[in-house]
Amino acid sequence: MKEILFLLLTSILATSALTAQAEWQTFESSKGHFKILTPGDMSQKEQLMETAVGNLLFTTYLYQPKSKDPDNLYYAVSFIDYPENSIHSDSTEFLDSFFHYTIDASVQSVMGDLRYVDHIKQDGYPGRLWRVDYKKGTATIKTKAYMVGNRFYQVQVVMHRDKSLNTQQDKFFDSFNFELSD
Repeated sequence: MKEILFLLLTSILATSALTAQAEWQTFESSKGHFKILTPGDMSQKEQLMETAVGNLLFTTYLYQPKSKDPDNLYYAVSFIDYPENSIHSDSTEFLDSFFHYTIDASVQSVMGDLRYVDHIKQDGYPGRLWRVDYKKGTATIKTKAYMVGNRFYQVQVVMHRDKSLNTQQDKFFDSFNFELSD
């Protein structure tokens, strides 16, 4: 009898997992020249930011799960285009400072603690992966960021710290692909 209940429970859990995975969809932004798998419909927000190189449009696509206790609180992809001759992916010396400043600003914005930073690349373009714990260590923001030409991409997932190791965030991060325009 225990074996039958175990098999039944295993079958139900496997079916639930497949159903949850089936809800994921490809989101493509022709404006942002990227695509990514998301667990739901993304909404778009734009903000004009005043910077040292002028006013720049910061575009964010965001998904927030509606379930009561999701593994991840929100998923986001943002990008900003810097003016020609201001910052570029082949400016390796300047990029180190740029990424350092960006990571520091993200830590300060939530009054958090930086847990790690790694140098990453995608399709030969430089990037960083970092994690910030905040809200007295109860919440976590994981970020992957890339400089592609003069476009800066930032892919983020926010979660409760006790859920910081989950496959949904990996699926989101690993599916991100920028599409270079002609």
